[in-house]
Amino acid sequence: MTLSLDDIRAAADRLKGHIERTPCRHSRTLSEITGAEVWVKFENLQFTAAYKERGALNTLLQLSDNERGRGVIAASAGNHSQGLAYHAARLGIPVTIVMPRSTPFVKVQQTRGHGANVVLEGDNYDEASAVAMRLCAEQDLAFVHPFNDLQVMAGQGTVALEMFEDVPDLDVLPIPIGGGGLIAGCATVAKSLNPKVQVIGVEPAMYPSFTAKMRGVNGTSGGATIAEGIAVKQVGDLSYAIARPLIDEVLLIEEPHFERAVALYCNVEKTVVEGAGAASLAALLAYPGKFKGKKVGLIVTGGNIDTRLLASVLTRELVRDQRLVSLRIIGDDRPGLLATVSAVIGQMGANIIEVAHNRLALDVPAKGAEFDIMIETRDAQHTQEIMDALREHGYPPRAV
Repeated sequence: MTLSLDDIRAAADRLKGHIERTPCRHSRTLSEITGAEVWVKFENLQFTAAYKERGALNTLLQLSDNERGRGVIAASAGNHSQGLAYHAARLGIPVTIVMPRSTPFVKVQQTRGHGANVVLEGDNYDEASAVAMRLCAEQDLAFVHPFNDLQVMAGQGTVALEMFEDVPDLDVLPIPIGGGGLIAGCATVAKSLNPKVQVIGVEPAMYPSFTAKMRGVNGTSGGATIAEGIAVKQVGDLSYAIARPLIDEVLLIEEPHFERAVALYCNVEKTVVEGAGAASLAALLAYPGKFKGKKVGLIVTGGNIDTRLLASVLTRELVRDQRLVSLRIIGDDRPGLLATVSAVIGQMGANIIEVAHNRLALDVPAKGAEFDIMIETRDAQHTQEIMDALREHGYPPRAV
């Protein structure tokens, strides 16, 4: 079974007018930060905020009238479920989505909101997939796999087709790998149009399924990654077979790089991106030498991130950049101490976020007091200037 450029061009013709033709734009600021010439494809601008619509719709449009009448089924806790449910509803096709019982309530509601019959079964994706296969056989439905399917891969490949239409001379495509459908489709396009283009896979270090298969080892996968959209324990056998000959390298990414990439997209590009959607940029941050001076195409694969998680990531980035710092000060427990310290901080142009006052800590003198003061500053240098000023006034702080 093979996938060709003609298959992907045919998929693009089918999808025309049904999905967003998302922009691919040059980012001057991300280029300055990474040292590469960065072009960004904003797939988070699809209606369901992810590229997964492409593969799902390409499959739905090729169903026979009989299959459309019987309906389709899939197992997914993420973007595939929403993309399939949305377009199936548009086309009048009954759809059932099996989701693990642990799926966040908001994703269940969004999928139901698109008209899907949601079945909550299993403790993880593998168990939900087994239930979906059983229901598929019992109810005579058409199964739409999230990645291990040629029609799905062809649909996903249209992302790269559009990128090369907009920027024909791209040098490198770093592409997230979960089940392998996106990279199989995009690598087929890239290598067909220009064999010299580098295709680099990007995986979370916690879920190195493609890397393990490449090395012929049983890699261990697991853990709480922010890139849950590509946290797949087993890459698809068909998607692997198509993608592997076309991939130049696979990079494993640690969590801080995913977090920084999400924060950069928010602060620089003013766009909301989920962890998996920021994987390509995370690769540039983790391995800048591999991309320096090259024309790089990044795919923002999706923007479905929990708002609390996004808030946490942005706050953690402030801490990482030392723009949000907690200072511990021990001094005499006398009236006016906190006012004096606050005045110094205010005069230095910082903002006090929170104050914790502790008189009972045993490492503090009985007539003393301990303050933990969280401040917001411009940068690490500004933080150091404030600490020096407090020290000069007789209140030497310690960062905690």
